[in-house]
Amino acid sequence: MGVKGKLISSIEVKCGGHPIHDIFHTNSDLVPNISPHVNHFEIHEGEILKVGSVVSWKYIEDGKEKYVKDMIEAINPQKKSITWKVIEGDRKDLYNSFIVITFSEDQWTTVRFEYEKKTDPLPFLGYFLYVIKDIEKYLLKK
Repeated sequence: MGVKGKLISSIEVKCGGHPIHDIFHTNSDLVPNISPHVNHFEIHEGEILKVGSVVSWKYIEDGKEKYVKDMIEAINPQKKSITWKVIEGDRKDLYNSFIVITFSEDQWTTVRFEYEKKTDPLPFLGYFLYVIKDIEKYLLKK
């Protein structure tokens, strides 16, 4: 079992959050034409962003093309939110689970990642703390 975490970021959008949601919800196929960071969008199962639909994206991260396949787990039109569960691709190499939740309101769009990393950083943290204690002992002997 890996380390679970959440990462949340909100960005102010002058066009309003609802139009951002509408692009993701009903016009996801336009995103590669809108953003130079996304190369490809494809629907594998279902329709454009309906619950249960499976879609994939090719995108650029750190100058390299990456791939992700998502299943749409939830859509809440009132809250303008979409929940995407990663089921395949580069994120699955690093995480046991990875969920992206987007929600929009007024002049803001928020993205929340919920994840479980495959590797547990706690053993390395323990090692690092031991090294610090060793340095402390050394300095106290002086």
